Amino acid sequence: MTNRVAVDPDLSSAVPAPRPAEPARLMPAPASTAWRGTLLAGLGVLSFSGSFPATVFAMEGFDPYLVAIGRAVVAAVAALIFLVAARGPVLPPRAHLRSYLVIVAGVVFGFPVFSGLALDAGASASHAAVVIGLLPAATAACAILRGGERPRPMFWAACGLGAASITAFTLSRGGGHVTGADLLLVGALVSAAVGYTEGGRLARETPGWRVISYTLVIATPLTVPAAVALALATDVRPSAASLAGFAYVGLISMFLGFIPWYAGLAMGGIARAGQTQLAQPLLTLLWAWLLLGERFGPVTVMAALAVLACVAMTQRARS
Repeated sequence: MTNRVAVDPDLSSAVPAPRPAEPARLMPAPASTAWRGTLLAGLGVLSFSGSFPATVFAMEGFDPYLVAIGRAVVAAVAALIFLVAARGPVLPPRAHLRSYLVIVAGVVFGFPVFSGLALDAGASASHAAVVIGLLPAATAACAILRGGERPRPMFWAACGLGAASITAFTLSRGGGHVTGADLLLVGALVSAAVGYTEGGRLARETPGWRVISYTLVIATPLTVPAAVALALATDVRPSAASLAGFAYVGLISMFLGFIPWYAGLAMGGIARAGQTQLAQPLLTLLWAWLLLGERFGPVTVMAALAVLACVAMTQRARS
């Protein structure tokens, strides 16, 4: 026999029916959090801005290829320590392996090799800073093409103006023609833009420090043997300055700088915190003057400011 519970119709009608759960709303980050994110991103940019002068110092005692590949080995050791300390996997998910290989090609090999060879071919750190200053716009363009976005025409107009400014600058410095060092810098620019784009996509699901750590670790089957072979086959003349430059590009430029950079983008928002990268060319010019004693005229400063203005326009148009 089934027991039935009598329900008072008046009581049941008095109790309101439960409301369906409302979807969670995305609240904007507090102003204090946004500012902390901007400061962290600025710390990352400050770290990256010293890469070219440090590379110049490193190449005083090491072969350019050894600097380019060896820095990834140094960074991989630090990344492996971080991954083991976090007690997580040391390899990325197999489903994302193709994207990580793209980052390896762009960030681990492409940018360091092209930029190092450009500096070895005669490009000054200040000259390289102006050309690579277009990197935020190039990265945004790659992200748009990769993600299928449709920005306003002003975005592409600003990209075109930035490219025109870089072309005019290189022609004025190259006696009316583009030099081999300039082509190498363009290769570094494209490589970094592609690698940053894939890293940004993966960072939506994986913390940024893990993205760069996984990238460095899966590259070790190529970077470690290559670095050992280059160390044995090339003339190595270590000095205090070259070792300091090598340590900087390996630990800071290739790894540690990414930690505040990605954290800042996540905390402050890409559109806002990413604006800090606009200061990188000017900071590199400052380090080139202070550390390397490079002298550059008003043309270099005007070109850097023109690129900065064009990149700012692309960021604003995309936002």
